[in-house]
Parts: sequence; C-alpha cells; structure tokens
Amino acid sequence: MGKGEELTTTKYLIHAQINANGIVEKPDVVGAVFGQTEGLLSDDLDLRELQRTGRIGRIQVNIHSNSGRAKGEIVIPSSLDRVETAILAASLETINRVGPCEAEIQTTKVEDVRAVKREQVVNRAKEIYKKMVESVGPTSMRMIEEVREAMRVHEISEYGEDRLPAGPSIHTSDAIIVVEGRSDVLNLLKYGIKNTVAVEGVSVPRSIGELSKKRTTTAFVDGDRGGELILKELLQIGDVDYITRAPKGKEVEDLEKEEVLVALRDKVPTAQFLATSNILNDNNNRKEHNRNNGRNNKRQKYNRREEVVQEPVIEDDEVSLMKDMLKEFEGTGSGAILDEALNMTKEVEVENIYEEIKNIDGTADSVIFDGVISQRLVDVASEKGIKKLVAFKSVNIVKKPHDVKIITID
Repeated sequence: MGKGEELTTTKYLIHAQINANGIVEKPDVVGAVFGQTEGLLSDDLDLRELQRTGRIGRIQVNIHSNSGRAKGEIVIPSSLDRVETAILAASLETINRVGPCEAEIQTTKVEDVRAVKREQVVNRAKEIYKKMVESVGPTSMRMIEEVREAMRVHEISEYGEDRLPAGPSIHTSDAIIVVEGRSDVLNLLKYGIKNTVAVEGVSVPRSIGELSKKRTTTAFVDGDRGGELILKELLQIGDVDYITRAPKGKEVEDLEKEEVLVALRDKVPTAQFLATSNILNDNNNRKEHNRNNGRNNKRQKYNRREEVVQEPVIEDDEVSLMKDMLKEFEGTGSGAILDEALNMTKEVEVENIYEEIKNIDGTADSVIFDGVISQRLVDVASEKGIKKLVAFKSVNIVKKPHDVKIITID
C-alpha cells in the first residue's frame, strides 16, 4: 500500500521524534515500535492486527546518523477514532530501546488529515467560482437580470379595490411595510422583502389607512420632500407603528441591499420619531399660514390658552412630583403604569405603550413614559379610564377628553 493510497482512508497522522544513543536503521525502529508496544494495549489496539486490517498504514521512518547518534521522525497513518489514535500516539513514548541502543521517542503532534482536505476543498472551490464568475460575460449578466426582473414582476401582487402594487405576503403577514410606488415594491422584492404595499402617490388611499390599523405598520419613505409629504398624509389617516427613511436625497427604489437592511434595522417607533421631528406641526403651520396669511398664529395661541383654562386644575405639588418622576425615565425609552397612590404597577417599553395601555386590566390611574403623547394614546387612555398621561411632549392632539389630564415638561 503506497503513501497516496494510505492517505485516501487516513483520518490522522501521528508524528513522533526519535533520538537514539547510537546508529540505528529504519528496520530497527519499526521493529521496536511493534515489539515494545506488543501486549501493552488491548488486543483491539495491537499494532500488527491494526495494520493487517488496514486500520493503520505503513509506518514511515526517516532517520539519519551523525557523530554516533541517530535522529529522525516516525509517521504512522491512522484510521482509528480520535481517542484510539491518541492512545496509540501516547504508547510510542514508552519505547526506550531501538536495537542495541538506548532511545527516546516523543510524540510531537497528531495531524487531522481531514482538516487539510477541507482546506484544499475550500481553496479549490474559490478557484472554480472565480473562473465561473469570469466566464459570465456582460450579455449573460443582462440575460440573468432580465430573468430575475421577470420573476419579480410575476411575483408582485395587488391589494384592495385600488389594486395597489404589493408583495405576495401582504395578505398574510402580521407586519407590513408601506412604500411610495411600484418600483419601491420591486426593489424590496429583489432583496426578499415580500410584505410591502405602495400608496402610489402623495394621496394615501383609505384602504392603506384601514390596513395599517390591523397590522404592525412600518412607513419606509424616500429621503426627499415627496417622502415627507407621503409620511404626513399617512400619519393623518393611518396607524403607523414605525418609521424609517431612505438616506437624504435617495429614493427607496434606488437603494442597494445593504442600505435597505440598514434602514429597516434602524426604524424607530412613531412616537420617538415625532419627538425629534416637527413634521406634523410644520405641515399644519404651513397650511394655516397659506390660508390666513399668518393671522392664525394668534388664534392658535388663544386656543392653547383656552384649553389650559378648560382643564380642571391639578394640585401644583402633584404636577411637580409627576415631572420629577418623568425625569427619571428620560433617555431610557421606557415608562410605567401607576396606581392612584403613584406606585408603579408595571414597567413598559415606549414602543409598546399603545398596546400596554390597551391591555390594562385593573385600576390604573396614570401612565408616565419617555416619549410623546399622541391623539391615539389619548383616545385609548380615555377608553381604559386612565386619568393622567405624563410625557415630555404632546403633538397633534385635536380631541381632548375631559377625563384625561395631560402633563408635559414644557
């Protein structure tokens, strides 16, 4: 059995170093290995029997003499398992004579042949793949893209009476992504995102607004003025849970896969987005300014004063206490549900604040959180009998129930 043939079935190679106090030859070393390990181990690990059955290969010895001493290497191919190979390697170190000379054998390493083969496979696979890529010319690439595009077009579906472009999962997915147009849906389909639906213009269809109230909704809009307008419209008629935007000046349909994944990963809860953006207020102010040429600013101030007067007065010390408690939540992205004695009954995350209030079952009195009070939160708080909502800011509140007090830092 040649060396190449042995390596085809070999799992491990035992490498050992031999030093002899005299001149010895290869047959002396092989004889010592067989002779001095015989009977040392069980019959299952007898070297002669193992070699006869092909479980170890031919013992290879490379030895040379210099100044009356011999030094060399012993290599034993093994098809045994890891434990048996380790025992066999350790048994070599019990040999203390080779021929007429005293000798010492030290196992230096046990090499995993399969690991070497795996590395060879990986390197060869890289070479083959590189040649495959180089062999695909521009014409072939265009053909591939045409087929992929045809598959994406075939995969796109429609939603609602308006027959809006949508991904195939829009009817079954619990979470949806609202984008601007058909090209955005196609681009996200290219990256395996199938739960999308397009509004097809600045005027958001009511079917999207209704759908957003039933599903967990993420608005993914362009990083330009058009994306801002669509987002404002969507926030007014729909129920958006998360918001994300393409990089400034870019459109969703032009984003690469990495940019899409980063944008979706960095989506933020709507309340958090509104806390750092005056997108709704800016829109309202602009409309009022165009309609009344700036005179409505005074009316807004008057209305705000009127609202404050209409609110039942809360004791100053209680307001101060609420604000002090709120400061403890600043920057945490969390909040708390309190009872009438202002004891915390449950700690909540801001991104889940609506669902937490909606699921309140008991005598909760106040909700305090690191975020923004919206009309949606006011409505559900009123339904659940919450008496006080405490947050850093309130935005776009049109209807204020008389039984809900709103306390903000400003």
